Amino acid sequence: MDLKEIQNLIKFVSNSGVAEVKLETGDIKITIRTTLEGNAPDITYVQQAPMQQAITAPATQAPAVASPAAPVAAVADETSKYITIKSPMIGTFYRKPSPDKPMFVEVGSSINKGDVLCVIEAMKLFNEIEAEISGKIVKILVDDMSPVEFDQPLFLVDPS
Repeated sequence: MDLKEIQNLIKFVSNSGVAEVKLETGDIKITIRTTLEGNAPDITYVQQAPMQQAITAPATQAPAVASPAAPVAAVADETSKYITIKSPMIGTFYRKPSPDKPMFVEVGSSINKGDVLCVIEAMKLFNEIEAEISGKIVKILVDDMSPVEFDQPLFLVDPS
């Protein structure tokens, strides 16, 4: 991520009214916090080593494997067959094209590859998010008109 992209992100966060945005890509982690008075945002820019991520990943998975009879493991098995559709950008999540129109999808809706699932507004541009798979919407993970982060889960889809 170059300086120009970071500056554009800061401007977007400052104008959006969002209190905090966190962005992680590869080895870079950026947190932008704005104050209520509209002053300049505080910025934390951290570069992490790949080894730290590799070491922490197995530790978070170990408890579910250690007790296969636990309810947590059963829940993980049920949701593992679902595919998560994630946000490709930072912005505001909308479930319908305009306030007077119906929702794009509901829980239980059958979707096909290319169907519009939602819209994400970023910097006054409305971006249609299309399904990359066919299946059935099992769960909608974000409320309408909520801010979303890059790579945030939006929908669970049963591909079967």
